[in-house]
Parts: sequence; C-alpha cells; structure tokens
Amino acid sequence: MKIAVYPGTFDPLTNGHVDVALRAKKIFDKVIIMVAANSKKGNHFFTTEERVELAKEVFSHYEGFEVVSTDGLVVKAAKDLGAQALIRGLRAVTDYEMEVQMHEVNEYIEPDIDMVYLMSHRDQAFVSSTNIKELFHYGEDISHLVPKEVLDAMKKKVGRE
Repeated sequence: MKIAVYPGTFDPLTNGHVDVALRAKKIFDKVIIMVAANSKKGNHFFTTEERVELAKEVFSHYEGFEVVSTDGLVVKAAKDLGAQALIRGLRAVTDYEMEVQMHEVNEYIEPDIDMVYLMSHRDQAFVSSTNIKELFHYGEDISHLVPKEVLDAMKKKVGRE
C-alpha cells in the first residue's frame, strides 16, 4: 500500500489544503492528514485537538484518509506510520525556497521518505491560513475559501453564529 502523509498546522484548514489532499489521494492509496502542533508558529486560532476534529469531520466525506496529530518531527512520525512520502503544497516561489530547506533536513533525518510537491490551483494560490484568519477577523466572506465545517467552527469560536 502506498501511503503519504500530508502535514501542516491547518489553522485553519482551507479549501486549498483539501484540494492538495484530494489530488494526493489520486497518487497514493492512503493519505494521512497530520496536524502538527507546531508551537513555533505561535498564536493558533484553534487548538491542536480542535484542528484534528475539524480535519476528521472534513475528510470523513472521502475514503482513504486518516487524521492524526504530532508534536514531534513530522518526518519521524511519517516513518513510524509506514509512509513512503510527505505531501507538500506549493503556492509561490517563496514556498519553494522554504520547502527546499525543509526537504534537505527531512532527507538527512529519514532518507527513505520522499517529498511530493503539488502546485496549488490558480484560484487558491493566494490562500493561506494566515490570510484566512485576517480576512475572517475583518468580517470578510471566506465561505468559498474554507470548508463549511471550518467556517461554522470559526464563527462559533468567536460568537458569530
């Protein structure tokens, strides 16, 4: 069985993330969505547990997905799960530059785990979790940028139900 891990903080999970995951599933038998606690990123909108539950809810509509979390090295966790690859989405050249550095570190730690990069679709290229949070904060309509489950949870979290 070909297994890939798609790691990220997913704070919040966007339609761009879902698109990358669904395209990865066309290549792999199983895609494990790995929610990284990632304390280096600082202020999280959702807790790790909330992000895991939201991802489970969103991906429950599709076959061949599993959702887990980690607070350790993603590449080590992927190896422990029997994955052959890590999936990464690329939006722009700046993403590529960061990913090259991450690839080198991951290859040093676990040379048997391949990196698979999928370009975001043009209509999702500007979408980042950071942008989503800012647009939401200022009351902009993000309904076409995030799954309904995520939008509902964001509204509930800040009392905008």
